[in-house]
Amino acid sequence: MIVLEPRTIVVATRNNGKMREFRSLLAFSGLSILSLNDIGLDRDLKETGESFAQNARQKAIACSAHTDLPVLADDSGLEVFALDGRPGIYSARYAGEGATDDQRIRKLLDELAGNERDRSARFVCALALARRAELLLETEGECRGQIARSPRGSNGFGYDPIFYFPELDKTYAELSEEEKNRHSHRARAVSAFRAQLNS
Repeated sequence: MIVLEPRTIVVATRNNGKMREFRSLLAFSGLSILSLNDIGLDRDLKETGESFAQNARQKAIACSAHTDLPVLADDSGLEVFALDGRPGIYSARYAGEGATDDQRIRKLLDELAGNERDRSARFVCALALARRAELLLETEGECRGQIARSPRGSNGFGYDPIFYFPELDKTYAELSEEEKNRHSHRARAVSAFRAQLNS
């Protein structure tokens, strides 16, 4: 069993949308959740792995070498099967460095234009927990859906407006926070994380 003392962890992100989700998803734990901004860690996080799991592991280990607190890192993204898994681990940089969510969505929809046969996709989230540069645990979660033909909804971030979730007949951006925290790839990865902490 992994015991986290003190009862504080750092999530290795500066993304406000991710922090909102993590704080909600980890509310069960009684942990205090800090971001990299909260602890003043401004290191440039390199993502040179060939998988979501490798990138999460790199970030967790690298950040945890600069704080005594345990660090939880995630790497997540969208895989579109008709695009051979793109954008995949390059989801955040798909339309180039500094591109907006809207620009990334437009690039993806343009690449899929005319594809009526297969718009299936999945969101993947890999988590890694490390402390003092030692890897403690890893988990992964996924959620399958389809790419909508145009953006719908105003919640969430990233590719949420075009990821259609058939089970609820909504895009991720149309889900309430409660719905997303039950069904998302990140929720499933955190559920596995929780199970390992409690095992």
